[in-house]
Amino acid sequence: MADQDFPDDWHQPLRHVRAGTLSAETAQTSGMTRHEAISATSVGAQRLWMGETRVPPHTGSGDHHHGDSETAIHVLRGHPVFVFAEHGEEVRLQTGPGDYVFVPPYTPHREENLSAEEAVVLIARSSQEAIVVNLPSLLPEPDRADD
Repeated sequence: MADQDFPDDWHQPLRHVRAGTLSAETAQTSGMTRHEAISATSVGAQRLWMGETRVPPHTGSGDHHHGDSETAIHVLRGHPVFVFAEHGEEVRLQTGPGDYVFVPPYTPHREENLSAEEAVVLIARSSQEAIVVNLPSLLPEPDRADD
């Protein structure tokens, strides 16, 4: 978004991003789809990125991290599981609608959706870009044989 002249910092216009206009032209990880809503590209944001991620039923994402960005996640629908390693051990955060998850900078993780319902989460990051660093598989793959 090009710089615009405004009378002062107190009178910049609000920007409205309609639900059906989110863009998938953002960083992606296998097994999930990110849609960008608020960013430098979409509205001229300077310090944050916001969007949504969808993980289809019986799917897990690839391992990834978000560089130096802090990431806040709010579960809107489904029961995604957030998987990461702590002290060399796998940790699985089981979530549901209304839950929040904080992902610190540089923390490798993945999302899994072992249920029959699509998982949808709202994401906010402390940068205006969707920083995504896809990694080789560092954590064991989920066991989906019982699904």
